[in-house]
Amino acid sequence: MKYYLTTPLYYVNAAPHIGHTYTTLAAETIKRLKRMQGFDAVLTTGTDEHGQKVERSAEASKRTPQEFADVVSAEFRRQWDALGIQYDHFIRTTDPQHHLTVQWLFERCRKNGYIYQGSYTGQYCVSDELYVNEAGPGDPCPFCGRITETVTEENYFFKLSAFQDKLLALYETEKDFVRPEARRNEVISFVKQGLQDLSISRTSLKWGIPLPVEGKHVFYVWFDALIGYLSAVRDTGLWPADLHLVGKEIVRFHAVFWPAFLMAADLPLPKSVFAHGWLLFENDKMSKSRGNIVRTDPIREVVGIEALRYYLFREIVFGQDGSFSYDALIGRYNADLANGLGNLVSRTLTMIKQYRAGVTPAQFDQATGQAAAIAIQAAASAFDRFEFSRGLEAIWTLIAAADKFIVDQAPWKLARAQDEESHRRLDTALGTAAETVRIATALLSPVLPDSTARIWKQLGMRNDLSLIQMKDIRWGEFPAGQAIGDIAGVFPRIDSAVAIEKMRALEVEVGRQQAALLGKTVEEPAGATGAIAPLAPSINIDDFGKVDLRVGLVLSAEAVKGADKLLHLKVDIGEAEPRTIVAGIAKVYKPEQMVGRKVVIVANLEPRKLRGILSQGMIVAASLEDGAPVLAGFLEEVPVGARLK
Repeated sequence: MKYYLTTPLYYVNAAPHIGHTYTTLAAETIKRLKRMQGFDAVLTTGTDEHGQKVERSAEASKRTPQEFADVVSAEFRRQWDALGIQYDHFIRTTDPQHHLTVQWLFERCRKNGYIYQGSYTGQYCVSDELYVNEAGPGDPCPFCGRITETVTEENYFFKLSAFQDKLLALYETEKDFVRPEARRNEVISFVKQGLQDLSISRTSLKWGIPLPVEGKHVFYVWFDALIGYLSAVRDTGLWPADLHLVGKEIVRFHAVFWPAFLMAADLPLPKSVFAHGWLLFENDKMSKSRGNIVRTDPIREVVGIEALRYYLFREIVFGQDGSFSYDALIGRYNADLANGLGNLVSRTLTMIKQYRAGVTPAQFDQATGQAAAIAIQAAASAFDRFEFSRGLEAIWTLIAAADKFIVDQAPWKLARAQDEESHRRLDTALGTAAETVRIATALLSPVLPDSTARIWKQLGMRNDLSLIQMKDIRWGEFPAGQAIGDIAGVFPRIDSAVAIEKMRALEVEVGRQQAALLGKTVEEPAGATGAIAPLAPSINIDDFGKVDLRVGLVLSAEAVKGADKLLHLKVDIGEAEPRTIVAGIAKVYKPEQMVGRKVVIVANLEPRKLRGILSQGMIVAASLEDGAPVLAGFLEEVPVGARLK
């Protein structure tokens, strides 16, 4: 049975960080789990290398787009190899075979009547590589909050509007097409609001795949990139994908655009799109411009990748946002791996060597065996639902039960006794401990592949751990009379303060190396010393006088349903009624942080509807390099309604 899964194709406008690592480790762990379930699992990852952001990043680094893409794509591949990630295909969207697949799929869509030529004048978000139909000149993008650009050009359009009912029927009949449930509801809400036809070509851009038509059209980056999942395995018989694993910010592209493209081309649809949450650092989404990026190399060098793998899957409920901190990473490692699993392995093998000359007794405690059966079932079921945290919790419940059993039996006392009953109990204690380690090691092998392989060898097991099937993990099957291997510590305790200091120091150094890789002298938070956005054309004082900027007090704030980046604000600017403002700041500012805050409002901007809400003005913010907003504010007390001049 085949099982084909993918990571996103990572955009090469910046170097990889721990957010990319999180997704890739999760995908590789799922691949290992599926192989334990008897599937021939195949994983595709790769890089998305076209589009305006890449073109601009390449220009800033004084490279051609191809040279820039080569460098950054190689860095992604280097990192995955250094982490020991087992992927099967690495697709680059600059691969000539991918170009042919994109053009082939386009022709299928056009032949079926879903492509037409037209022209477009409207707003374009460079950050999201997305046309924003609901935005007007000078408006922020409703998805990222960055100011959009006005674009006028001839395009080819995809009839996305023709697929609204078909997509809603898909979500209704295939309940697992979008997961988890919160993301499914979000996608359904988005589609029910109405779908507009999608521009899938650009004439103002050179860095892209040419359309097989007359003129200088290149493909819109999302039409191009999504097809990479297919082009990676087009001639292998692996399509359709069983799982696309993505971050929640790109779920609409994978759950709306992608199935519509495939329907239009009469091609099979993927079976499921799973959108996981973000990694937050100090309660904020990681962002290069905010200076809170965490990279993987320092963690790998100081505490090892297995510590990170365990932390990410045990600490974070997969599908939800989760916080990352060095303190919590070391805390989890010492408590669960060093003091928990590592200590059980060490004391068990040491006692077998000391009390039974290194030969493991094949006698087992029935009560612990019952606990093991429960743990095996709970872990297997949780892992199958991608509930990694619950699965690991079940395994550690078994480890705790074995620890308690050892303490209760006190093998060190039984070994000193001379009677036959004490010797029988000693064999049961040692056999039970060793069998618990064997069961836990097998269950943990997809999550901790390197550490479990070392433990497996120390147990003296002769079969290949990577070939163990989940259905074959049963209590009471430790080989009788088996000699253990050489004992070596697997999870030595880590000094938290020393490790964190080393990781922070390496983080700075790796940041500098990545900055040099991208053609920068030093990677600084945006707004510090880096390049600023180009200045707008000059205006006179009369033009400026037309803009009415007012001080406003935020009275209430709430998230806009179905839009991760929008907040719905009620703002008092001294009028009879408060203004309704829709602002693209939800990724940086929580609703409770906004209430009672004074902000700057463009008060005479023509009202516009965003996500069905009439926005009566625009909040003023600086836009950092990655689009993250920083609100304008005041050091001194200033009255509500005061005009800025």
